[in-house]
Amino acid sequence: MFFKKNKPVIRDRNKHCISRANIDPDAVKVLYRLSNSNYISYMVGGSVRDLLLGRCPKDFDISTDAQPAQIRKLFRNCFLIGRRFRLAHIVFGRKVIETSTFRAQPEPTEGDSALYQSEDNTFGTPEQDAKRRDFTVNGLFYDIKTFAVIDYVDGLKDLENKVIRSIGDPNVRFREDPVRMMRAVRFAAKLNFTIDKGCCKALKKHHADILNASVPRVCEEVYRLFTVNASEKAFRLMWEFKLLEDLLPEINEYINRSGKNTSPLWRYLAALDRMPENGSFSNGVRTAVLFYPLFLEQCNRESEATPHGRVNRTHVARKVLNHLVSSLHIPKAIFYATVSAMDLIPRFDPMPTQARARRFVRNSNFEDAFIFKQIVAAAEGDTFETLAQWKELCNAVEPGEIIDQHHDEGDRAPRRRRRHPGRGRQKQRQA
Repeated sequence: MFFKKNKPVIRDRNKHCISRANIDPDAVKVLYRLSNSNYISYMVGGSVRDLLLGRCPKDFDISTDAQPAQIRKLFRNCFLIGRRFRLAHIVFGRKVIETSTFRAQPEPTEGDSALYQSEDNTFGTPEQDAKRRDFTVNGLFYDIKTFAVIDYVDGLKDLENKVIRSIGDPNVRFREDPVRMMRAVRFAAKLNFTIDKGCCKALKKHHADILNASVPRVCEEVYRLFTVNASEKAFRLMWEFKLLEDLLPEINEYINRSGKNTSPLWRYLAALDRMPENGSFSNGVRTAVLFYPLFLEQCNRESEATPHGRVNRTHVARKVLNHLVSSLHIPKAIFYATVSAMDLIPRFDPMPTQARARRFVRNSNFEDAFIFKQIVAAAEGDTFETLAQWKELCNAVEPGEIIDQHHDEGDRAPRRRRRHPGRGRQKQRQA
């Protein structure tokens, strides 16, 4: 893909709100060390976008004209990763400042399969690097030398107009990397921006190409939709652009038959968004929220088909999640945490005896189940009268008392076999 060369828009320090005081101190150290070593050193991507919007960035990424080996020489705490393109991870304790060399768009080759990127290891200029990024609002640079914001892609204009726009032809860019379609949805939901007409048309035309993307990347992107505090809007957009139909057809079918725009699913996702600290919830809780309406529907069906109306909730949860496991290959830990959260809901009401309640609180699955119960109660308009009692019990239990066990009280860990007292000595004599 080729772009015309053009002069960048440069917004000086007195015309934007970014201050070094709002940048991570370790990121500032990296920027200055590169700059003082006569390399170009820019803060890039989402961190510039978020700071211009008055948000607190999650990560601070840096781009430079220094090549990976040169970056490594400057920083003892640097580790090079990646096969397609080497990235420098500069580590400060548990924090990582990702530093990349400016990249150029790979040269196009003939054939339809060439749309999907396989080679991405060409160094380039700052302008080339900006133009190979996904969306204009993510193509902005902050220069540590001049404190200016540099814009090669009209990102400042789109930021002011609150628009998500593809850099280049979205029909090509989305086919190059289909995960960009999910990223467009995520940024629109996170920033409360609109997606421009060209991107909307390309999304509707090429949504099925998401099935050509790497499964682990798609799975990761699905769970990122929950971290933007706007999962309801994100999944609505996924449904509207038919990405949900491709990735999670059972959820898509449930939405269509349960009222579409008024589907109960939206209430549960909205309740999750309203929960404080929802960004720290486990993926097991998030998956449970997404599949709970479908789980309830399946429970009702099986209850009507069973003579006594009894339903094995664990069995139903596993059945509902079966396609998710096979299509997105979610880790077993997430699968079991989701099944446990949906299964344990009835144990909160009514309040059990003190002894049973304390045993339940000591269960390692209790925390996720308790969070999930609060979300369900908020979505269904339930007052959850025993909430204060459960919280009091939680505060009374020491962390060391928590036991990794199955949720069923009748289950016990397998007993360890005792060795015969003289068998070890007998083997030693034989040896």
